[in-house]
Amino acid sequence: MRTSILKKIRAVDTAKNTYLEDVLHGLGRKQKSLPSKYFYDDAGVKLFDEICRLDEYYLYHTELRMLPQISQELSQMISGELDVIEFGAGSLIKIRLLLEHLNGVRHYMPIDIAGNYLRKATSQLRDELNDIKVTPIEADFTNTIKLPDCDDDITRMGFFPGSTIGNFSPTQSAFLLEKFRKSLGGNSWLLVGVDTKKSPSILHRAYNDGAGITAMFNKNLLLRINRELDGTFDIDQFAHYAFYNIQEGRIEMHLVSLTDQKVSVSGVRFSFQRGESIHTENSYKYSPEEFSKLAEFAGWRIKRQWQDENQLFSHHLLYAGL
Repeated sequence: MRTSILKKIRAVDTAKNTYLEDVLHGLGRKQKSLPSKYFYDDAGVKLFDEICRLDEYYLYHTELRMLPQISQELSQMISGELDVIEFGAGSLIKIRLLLEHLNGVRHYMPIDIAGNYLRKATSQLRDELNDIKVTPIEADFTNTIKLPDCDDDITRMGFFPGSTIGNFSPTQSAFLLEKFRKSLGGNSWLLVGVDTKKSPSILHRAYNDGAGITAMFNKNLLLRINRELDGTFDIDQFAHYAFYNIQEGRIEMHLVSLTDQKVSVSGVRFSFQRGESIHTENSYKYSPEEFSKLAEFAGWRIKRQWQDENQLFSHHLLYAGL
């Protein structure tokens, strides 16, 4: 028992040290930055759920409309028993639409970095899915993950919705897709949600909503540093700024300092000039052809692609076998 407790304490300490190192490294760069994965503490997940309910945030609504038809087609393509692994599971809303129509699912494994939120959402899902085993995995999905209950005779399908793939650069995305392939194993499948290139005005509204929820979500990064890493950020002295970088094909989110100021994180001081920003997130947009090349470079085969009628969003079914 004592050994188990010590292991848990060391794991917590290691995670906190990694978080601190990432923050100090990012704020020490010429272009200050923070890893977007730290958006998703419990408060951040709740704010993102609010973003998904906004009319401006077309990604969420469009993907929800697409998933029932996609899952029905998947049932015709994938036969036998199936394990479903969701990377970055969040509130577990989208997976319900997938599992409702997929045949033969015996085990569902949601993976998310926000452990408390994940366990709460999973508890409710278990009550709804009596015939499917549900095993939450608290982990950073950017690492290769050893999945529990592995059986080489069972087909595995990864699920990576919401255009989260766009938060990584094309090079990082290729490495991430390769890690997914290694985690899932041979002859596995992967369904990926990908945002498409479109009018900059549509993109601007999606990341600069009138209710200011995205701004709160962005600023929560600083609030989290204050809470967990003894930070001294004055949240009112930073402004949310998001724009579409046409040359890079991505939305960029920043927090802009409204004044000359100094802040500290765990005793380490940083200076900001008025107008200087912290780069907090990218959201790359891809044409179907661009994403196909990316997936193939990572060792996947393209088996099927879907787009909604307005070409706002796409899904790509990838296969790791021959």
